[in-house]
Amino acid sequence: MKKSNILVIGSLNMDWIIEVDHTPIAGETLLGHFAKEVPGGKGANQAYAASSLGGHVTMLGAVGKDPSGEKLLQSLQKAGVNTSPIQANSETGSGMAIIYLNKMGNNSIVVLPNANNTVTKEVIMAHDELFKVADIIMLQLEIPLEAVYEAATLAHKYHKTIILNPAPAISHLPNEILSKIDYITPNETELSTLTNQPVTTVDDAIIAAQTLLRSGVKHVITTLGEKGAVLVTLEEARHFPALSVKAIDTTAAGDSFNGALAVYLAEGKSIEEAIVFGNQVAAITVTREGAQSSIPFREEILPTTENL
Repeated sequence: MKKSNILVIGSLNMDWIIEVDHTPIAGETLLGHFAKEVPGGKGANQAYAASSLGGHVTMLGAVGKDPSGEKLLQSLQKAGVNTSPIQANSETGSGMAIIYLNKMGNNSIVVLPNANNTVTKEVIMAHDELFKVADIIMLQLEIPLEAVYEAATLAHKYHKTIILNPAPAISHLPNEILSKIDYITPNETELSTLTNQPVTTVDDAIIAAQTLLRSGVKHVITTLGEKGAVLVTLEEARHFPALSVKAIDTTAAGDSFNGALAVYLAEGKSIEEAIVFGNQVAAITVTREGAQSSIPFREEILPTTENL
């Protein structure tokens, strides 16, 4: 089995998960049922997932020189991720996120970047060698946009496959970034925000994805939660239904999907096979609590061609 190098450039956050009856609205005070601290961050979660699922993974990012930073690094190392490029910054704390988890297993997240904001364009340029030896580059938007652009530029220069998870949602990504992206993986909210179009159904996702294709993206893969995922290219539009499970925590669903996608593509599988695998991994992830702790290992995933 082919095993390629996956380079993840992104955020590391210590997550504070607070269980509530429902997501608080403006002016409302709620009593939480419990709170717990777990390693997270979209970049770290995706690195953890890709490594747990069999990938050879290196991560570039930043933490604070604090107990949270140590825990974040230890969690990734336990999963087999090479963390040597991750910087420990003494001038700022580690990134953190407050996650409100409701009874339906859905969440709302507030992120405080802290050390993640020190991953600058210059930091990316200083790690040029990592791009040369990688096969797949994974990016998200929890680090400065200038760093994302520089990473996409370097990856494109060296003819690497680029996966961009455009999260958290932003209203505009320059065509200079989008034109370099092989696979963009928004959820429905992120796709709607990026394209300024409503996205609640499979058909909505197909229509909105056309906007990104016109910007030069080669594949748009929209994750729709319990509705599954939708692949849209210039040649086809295809829906991949989700597996039916009882979700208790969706915190790392998208991150585990992205990690799975990268691993299967790194192994030379087709994008269709990679999406089915991603749906399988995400289905297991949402039945467990936490972020990285919810992500399954490769041996837990049963082979299937059900949705191919």
